[in-house]
Amino acid sequence: MVEPNEWIKLLHKLLAKNGILFISIDDEELHYLKVICDEVFGRRNYVSTLVWEKKKKPSFLSNVGSVTEYILCYSKQKELSPNFIYGETTLGKKYPFNNAGNGLADLTFTAGSVNFKISDGVIKAQDMSGGKIKTVLLNDVQILNGVNANDFTLRGEWRYSQKKLNEIIQNKETILISQIPFRPNHLKAGGEPKKMKNMLSISHYNISTYEDSSKESIALFGDSAFDYPKPEMLIQILIEAVTDEGDIILDSFLGSGTTAAVASKTGRKWIGIELGEHAQTHCFPRLKAVVDGEQGGISKAVDWQGGGGFKFYNLAPSLLNEDKYGNWIISKEYNAQMLASAVAKQEGFKYEPNEHIYWKQGMSSEKDFIFTTTQFITAELMDKIHEEMQPGESLLIACKSYQEGCENRHTNISIKKIPHMLMGRCEFGKDDYSFNIVNMPIDEDSESWEAPEVAKEATSKKTNKSESQPGLFDNE
Repeated sequence: MVEPNEWIKLLHKLLAKNGILFISIDDEELHYLKVICDEVFGRRNYVSTLVWEKKKKPSFLSNVGSVTEYILCYSKQKELSPNFIYGETTLGKKYPFNNAGNGLADLTFTAGSVNFKISDGVIKAQDMSGGKIKTVLLNDVQILNGVNANDFTLRGEWRYSQKKLNEIIQNKETILISQIPFRPNHLKAGGEPKKMKNMLSISHYNISTYEDSSKESIALFGDSAFDYPKPEMLIQILIEAVTDEGDIILDSFLGSGTTAAVASKTGRKWIGIELGEHAQTHCFPRLKAVVDGEQGGISKAVDWQGGGGFKFYNLAPSLLNEDKYGNWIISKEYNAQMLASAVAKQEGFKYEPNEHIYWKQGMSSEKDFIFTTTQFITAELMDKIHEEMQPGESLLIACKSYQEGCENRHTNISIKKIPHMLMGRCEFGKDDYSFNIVNMPIDEDSESWEAPEVAKEATSKKTNKSESQPGLFDNE
């Protein structure tokens, strides 16, 4: 069992310098988790605690009805972290001029500077200073095509300072006068980035509730639906607040695949990790449906039509295990092909056995090869291989043991022992999240799944994967 602070340390290590970590948590564990995150990330890198409204009505079973949950946000380096932006300021949002606060002042509007929501004609000068709104029209206004045809002056007690009023007039910013009695409003230009609020309410963000997302989960998975799935819109808000299209999203506890589904629909790359059986029963079919263009969740809102693809990996059993004497030995679950493929990846070679030359099992360049075997390597065998090698070729031999004198026997052949050559690359003897991958190999020829209409021409070469190998999700 991995301690929570070890999880956080691993995630901190994986984050980019400008990366953001989101952790969803309830109020029972929130404060304990924050202490752990403060310890790992440093308190200065705490960004915010987002509160999201998960349902409209509380349960009658609890003493205090809970309708919210929490999302802790931490940055790797706060000075490099992105701004939390959600949408843009609204075009045409009205800010009233005539609010008391800065005393009486005259405001003159030049011809053609004001939009009116009234029909053409002439508005006579009038006193509308009664009540809370104090506005006096000092001269008549002629309206043509909804715009003032002449200069006119308003006297009022303005919300803005005289300096601000002068700037508005000088810049010829749009003014809206919406009705009589006059209520002058300054039109905000709109289009500016809008900061995300730390209260993710149903009313403001229109986030679907647990009840809504549960219905979607039932539609996808039937009786095996998750009890408390996260709404796709919630994940969309978080992803779009801190990332751009093409950025990489990691969900280390993928669950039913909501994060990966939203990442696909919003043009992000993603990596999802899940050890439960629902990796096969929930994640794979759901993400296949996303690529096919399913219309649940945020699909209609983002005009999702499908496309893209993903790779599905199974995590192989531990290559090395300890015997009863504490010695590291090669796992019995690995056959010769699996062993050769695994060692090639660890050494940075592409596993691609040559059909005619047995010792050319993998290559890192056109003339650099690797040969992995469990047999005892003799000097005679090494000499024979050397005779078959072409000028400029080099070879790495990985074996369990070799005859004295094999080391440095040929300048273009190096030899290493298994398992010693693998120690330190990652932790072995574990089949859960607790292992530490130091150098993650990349398999460019692994099996992938893409929507038929967008599938690329590619070979379908089998890799070292087998049905017994358990996986990592990768994006293509």
